[in-house]
Amino acid sequence: MRVLIVEDEPYMAEAIRDGLRLEAIAADIAGDGDTALELLGINTYDIAVLDRDVPGPSGDEIARHIVASGSGMPILMLTAADRIDDKASGFELGADDYLTKPFDLRELVLRLRALDRRRAHARPPIREIAGLKVDPFRREVFRDGRYIALTRKQFAVLEVLAAAEGGVVSAEELLERAWDANTDPFTNAVRITVSALRKRLGEPCLITTVPGVGYRINTSTDTTHPGSTHE
Repeated sequence: MRVLIVEDEPYMAEAIRDGLRLEAIAADIAGDGDTALELLGINTYDIAVLDRDVPGPSGDEIARHIVASGSGMPILMLTAADRIDDKASGFELGADDYLTKPFDLRELVLRLRALDRRRAHARPPIREIAGLKVDPFRREVFRDGRYIALTRKQFAVLEVLAAAEGGVVSAEELLERAWDANTDPFTNAVRITVSALRKRLGEPCLITTVPGVGYRINTSTDTTHPGSTHE
């Protein structure tokens, strides 16, 4: 398990980090909101432990960022306040658990392990189709064992196509599920993204176009199908 600790009191942060390491839990420290957002952008964490009152973007703002990212990362909030209204507002922001300072490190470890078990059970299934392995949780794609780097939009489109298990997915559905509500419905973003995705996946081409209908992942050994194109 790898945890991000967002805590502006150095002694407290280091004590938590050192205690977690003794329990075989890896932990990074961010002493302010900006550092926390930077670390979240470059590392993958299993759980975030957030002090609500940190300099820069607050713990609340960081929680909103995590929730908006769609990563599903559990959030455990730390606070000196024990009022029910404070806890309620934290849960409304997306916190999964709450711990009031001062606390026993053993309780923190137990709560983190409970959150990690819940997270593991909630992981979306890994899709395997036509030599592709699509892992929605780790956001990784492999083709015949070879790792393929994709942009977020390319991954989102491939995830939808893989979930269809060879069925046809319309451009409208891809637009609805991989883009936000403000996207122009007449945009050619889907066509452009699918074209780029085909190039990333390499030959033989795995994504075929069903004219007038949509796109599908080719699940047969023959890469040509009546009524299908690679355009």
